[in-house]
Amino acid sequence: MLGIFKNNDHNSVDWISLTSLEQLENIVLDSEIETMYVFKHSTRCGISKMVMNRFEKSLSESIKKCKFYYLDLLTYRNISDQISLTFEITHQSPQLLVIRNKVAIANASHYDILDLNIEKYI
Repeated sequence: MLGIFKNNDHNSVDWISLTSLEQLENIVLDSEIETMYVFKHSTRCGISKMVMNRFEKSLSESIKKCKFYYLDLLTYRNISDQISLTFEITHQSPQLLVIRNKVAIANASHYDILDLNIEKYI
């Protein structure tokens, strides 16, 4: 797993960079075994950064052990587009998807991410 952020404010989640379509296919397959989380983030958006900070701080220790994928959607827009097609959801930023059994069983965008009780999907 790759820690994306270097400063201490962002060490609560061991983010896995989502950088290829093959990796997305593996996330879909692995979701049959365990719940996967994908956070789509715009590196140029202040709201996206604020939501990501608050999201990380809100997570319990037990959920931090789950697989959290981070998509820099400005760099990997093709992957973001494929996510929209695969899970039949409208693109948003920031956006969190909860994937289980090859389906996005929950998703939220902007500040609604902070209200999504993701622990119930473990």
